[in-house]
Amino acid sequence: MKVAIGVGGPGSGRRRDFAASVDFVLEAERLGVDSAWTAEAWGMDAVSPLAFLAARTTRIRLGTGILQISARVPAMTAMTALSLAALSGDRFLLGLGASGPQVVEGLHGQPFARPLARMRETIEILRLAFRGEKLVHEGRHHRLPLPGGEGKALRLAQPANPNIPIYLATLTPRALELTGELADGWLGTSFTPEHAEAHLAPLAEGTARAGRRLADLDLCVGAAVGFADDPEPLLRARKPGMAFTLGAMGSARTNFYNAAYRRGGFADAAEEVQRLWLAGRRDEAAAAVPDEMVLRTSLLGSEAAVRERLRLYREAGITTLRLDPVGASPTERLDVLGRAVELVRQESAGAS
Repeated sequence: MKVAIGVGGPGSGRRRDFAASVDFVLEAERLGVDSAWTAEAWGMDAVSPLAFLAARTTRIRLGTGILQISARVPAMTAMTALSLAALSGDRFLLGLGASGPQVVEGLHGQPFARPLARMRETIEILRLAFRGEKLVHEGRHHRLPLPGGEGKALRLAQPANPNIPIYLATLTPRALELTGELADGWLGTSFTPEHAEAHLAPLAEGTARAGRRLADLDLCVGAAVGFADDPEPLLRARKPGMAFTLGAMGSARTNFYNAAYRRGGFADAAEEVQRLWLAGRRDEAAAAVPDEMVLRTSLLGSEAAVRERLRLYREAGITTLRLDPVGASPTERLDVLGRAVELVRQESAGAS
């Protein structure tokens, strides 16, 4: 297994926040972390930080985690990906996601309907651009060139680069199948190794449809990591964030994260936490998050417990762990990350 980290998030962009993030990524690179992924929600965009990090780093791979496909037309996404690949010396990883109706329709003013068809069309256009071909596409969501106007089919002026990996952040079964069919990697959340098939079975169906194997994908999933002989304080600290995910990361009708946890063995808890959150009872919602839900989606506890969790992720087939180290300061978080990187190395060496 490899180790990745995340950069940014919904609250990113506050004054002087980014300087600390840069320092964290530089230290993570020295620790041997494989990749850093920039989040894009309603804070900083995912592109600008990577351009800066490309100039400050030399080895760590840099990915968008994720670019929202409704925020950019495919040609601009292709231009951005080719630019970042050139700036970084081909260390760039293109992570895409459909986001959800609240962000797509509320923030970007675009319809959310049929996100999988939009994702498929986006990837088809991106592949054309990466191969250096003219952008000709006749789809439901994208038509190039636009009929009836003065446009003509164009190819991008940048040199072709068909080797840019495309990762998809997906959660629903049909979206996971699409990922297996078309993508080079999966950016997973709401994943528990105890119920890995809830995510991996549809991914495998998609890879089989394309004549590939699940092992052909880089399966990159996120998890918090923290060390303590008594994990209870760590669990308690994670519960408000879990309640936010279950209750607020989507509308009352459409919450892909909540649905994923339901399929992953926590149907009753996910329903109850969402009910309390939507009723405005947020403290109660956090308290209703079971310890087991936090434990199964993270690596929290003693070193022995973290080792065991790493084994379960590896045996489930996860190839990259996107770690969120717990700590009260950047120094503490780096200490936790370094400790986790060493355990991953030991677990990977022991498996081989």
